[in-house]
Formats: sequence, C-alpha cells, structure tokens
Amino acid sequence: MAVTACQGLGFVVSLIGIAGVIAATCMDQWSTQDLYNNPVTAVFNYQGLWRSCVRESSGFTECRGYFTLLGLPAMLQAVRALMVVGIVLGAIGLLVSIFALKCIRIGNMEDSAKANMTLTSGIMFIISGICAIAGVSVFANMLVTNFWMSTANMYTGMGGMVQTVQTRYTFGSALFVGWVAGGLTLIGGVMMCVACRGLAPEETNYKTVSYHASGHNVAYKPGGFKASTGFGSNTKNKKIYDGGARTEDETGSPQGQVQPVTWTPGHLRQLRRRKLVSPG
Repeated sequence: MAVTACQGLGFVVSLIGIAGVIAATCMDQWSTQDLYNNPVTAVFNYQGLWRSCVRESSGFTECRGYFTLLGLPAMLQAVRALMVVGIVLGAIGLLVSIFALKCIRIGNMEDSAKANMTLTSGIMFIISGICAIAGVSVFANMLVTNFWMSTANMYTGMGGMVQTVQTRYTFGSALFVGWVAGGLTLIGGVMMCVACRGLAPEETNYKTVSYHASGHNVAYKPGGFKASTGFGSNTKNKKIYDGGARTEDETGSPQGQVQPVTWTPGHLRQLRRRKLVSPG
C-alpha cells in the first residue's frame, strides 16, 4: 500500500512539475522592466524566450517575436535548448510512468517490468527537473549580469552627476514558476525511484533438502538373511543362498515373506572366504 501511494504521489507531483515547466517556457515574463528609478512610465517592456512585448498605459499590448536565430545571444539559445529538453524528457517519463503504475494492470506484465519502468521514468523526471532548474538559473544569471552593467553605465560624465536613460530588466514571474516546477519534477522523480525498490521482487534463495528412501530393506533371520526392495510389487525380491541369488518367483515363495535358510559347513567356509561371515 505504501509503495502504491508513493508511486502515485510521485506521478502526480511530476505531472504538476512538467505542466509548470511547459507554462514557464511559454510565458513572456522572463525579464521585466525595472521601475525602481522610473515608477511612472507610458510603456512597460517585458521579454520572454520567444518574443518581446510592450504594454502601453492605455492597456494595449504589442508583442514581436524573435525572427532570427543566429542573431540571438548564445545564452538565450542555451536556455531554450535546456527547457525544450526538459519538456521532452518529462513527457516521455509521464508516458512510461502511466504504464508503470501498480494500480493499472496491462496484460500479464510482471512486477519486475513495472519496477524497471518506474525507475526509468523516475530518472527521466530527475533529468527533466535538473534541465529546467539549470535553464532558469542560467537566464537569471544573465539578467543579474546585465542589470549591474546597465546600472554602472547609467551615470556618465560630470563625475557621475548626469544620469542617462537606460532600460534595466529584472526577474520576471516565469523564472519563479520555472524554479518551482523544476523542483517539483525533481522531487517526483526521486519518489518514483524510491517506489521502484518496493515494486522489485525480492530474490530469495531457498535451500532445498531432498529426501531419499532407503534402497534396500534387509531382514535378518537366525538361519540366513534376505535382501528385498521396498518399491512395490513389481520389484522382485531376492534371497541369497547356496552361494548365489535367485528370485522368489523362481523359488515359488510368496513376496513379502522371509524364508529361512539352512547353513551347511560348506556354505560357511565359502562365506568366510568372501569375508561375509566372521569366523566362530
């Protein structure tokens, strides 16, 4: 029960995280205009991974996509690649984890197969969350660098007393959504990997003990001995006398009945030579 709950909770958390990563990638508020020194402005600028937008004071918003690929900064292209890779891995992990859920039975799928699928989806979720967190962090680092460079260039000439108008950008809401979504995806992947240990069947080595029935039951009489097998009526019982072996069918005696043997001095001498009977 605990394994099923852990697996189901990991799947739900990962699903929410992947949805958040997709939403963050599509959002336009990755960087927003800093209004610290200019709180009243007629236009408000914000940028995303795919386009930049301008919102006027009248409420009209105009967005323009990036129609170039090579002209974009290398860091922005790297962030795009990380987010897309995270989304693709997360989508594949979701597809695999659906078939790996213990509450869903598909054909004659064994628990070992479900355990392997659960582990695979968990690893994909972990990599997807790492890609999302890395992409958002790289973009945030780029924003911090540009922010302080813009701040240093705002004051020029006259000993820094003349302030030039320059737009600075700060963190947008998409960055926080990406961080939270990447963390949720990472946590969901860890939970799936933990659930995998409970789904895997335990390999137990049982020590087998084989019991073998005695091959011969020997009955002794004062006048002789008889060796007989105890495996059914089809097995012919044998008596040893006169220095040889004959079956009971040949002697005409019924099975399961011990016939006495009379020993003669000649028989005893033969048995002593064969070391079957001790002298005396």
